[in-house]
Parts: sequence; structure tokens; C-alpha cells
Amino acid sequence: MIDGLIGGKLYGKAVQRTGQSGKPFTTAKVRAAAGDADALFINVITFSETAGAMLLALDEGDSVALSGTLTPKVWTDKNGETRPALDMVANVVLTAYHVSRKRQAVSEGNRAEHGVGTAATEGVRR
Repeated sequence: MIDGLIGGKLYGKAVQRTGQSGKPFTTAKVRAAAGDADALFINVITFSETAGAMLLALDEGDSVALSGTLTPKVWTDKNGETRPALDMVANVVLTAYHVSRKRQAVSEGNRAEHGVGTAATEGVRR
């Protein structure tokens, strides 16, 4: 198995299921660019409630980055050609929504460091 970070677009909707032990898990399929206009499909499963909730909140075609354990696979298309694929057990999910939230938090932190928009500077301005 390989530790990996992949980025791509959600292919279809993520689905939550319950295992035989009664614990929930989430599955999804991600389509990633793989060079000369080829696509690589990543079959994703996560047992993390947080990562699963993030995947379930996405719609088909939404951009997503995942970190976890990768296992290389091969599948055969309709024409009988073999194609590469990856199976991933995802531990972390990052979406564009999370990136913008982190940027906003950093920006607010920088403003506070420089005294912009804080209560201390508001009193000085008046």
C-alpha cells in the first residue's frame, strides 16, 4: 500500500452504507486527470465520520482532494482494454469550501495581528 494525496472531481454521488458490524462507512468515486486527456478512476472508501460527511456534502463534479492509503488496480473497459485504477482508504478530505474557510481564518488572523478591525483600534479611530 502507498500513502497518497490525490485531487480530482467527484464522479457520481458519495454513498453511505452500514457494514456487518453496524458501523457506517462512505464510498465515492473520483475522476483524476492522468496525463494526455486520460482519466484515472479512484475508488474511495472512508470509515471516518468527518471525511464521510464531507464527501456526502459534495455534488457530482465538485473538486476534492483526499489523503489516505492507495492500492493500484486494473480494470477492463467495454472494448476489452485494461485500464489503471486506484483504491483509496481516505483519512482526510479537503474541498474548495475548506480552502476558502482556511484562507478567511488566516486573513482575519493577519488583520488582528496588525490591529485592523479590532476593538482596540476602533476606540482610537473615534
